[in-house]
Amino acid sequence: MSKVIRRKRIHYRVRKRINGTAQRPRLSVHRSNREIYCQLIDDVHGFTLASASSVGISAENRIEQAKQVGKLIAQKALDQNINTVIFDRSGYLYHGRVKALAEGAREGKLSF
Repeated sequence: MSKVIRRKRIHYRVRKRINGTAQRPRLSVHRSNREIYCQLIDDVHGFTLASASSVGISAENRIEQAKQVGKLIAQKALDQNINTVIFDRSGYLYHGRVKALAEGAREGKLSF
């Protein structure tokens, strides 16, 4: 089984259980080889409330870049009076850039 198929299976299994609302949206993370993206999603209405990505963010390395994206999405969430989210790592391991994004969001006063 390839890494991609394994990640998709984990992602589908997790998505059966978690569901974002307008008051507590889902913080979904997508990681590519170069960039990292995240969205605040209201699954009840099917809306993306806010999004952030590492495109255009310069940093020493990709870990720092992901941390800045976490702080950016936290700021956008707080601007919309959203304090708590449900973290959806999309089947990725909670390690490296995904962990850095989560820590950056926590530093930005967003609680999971």
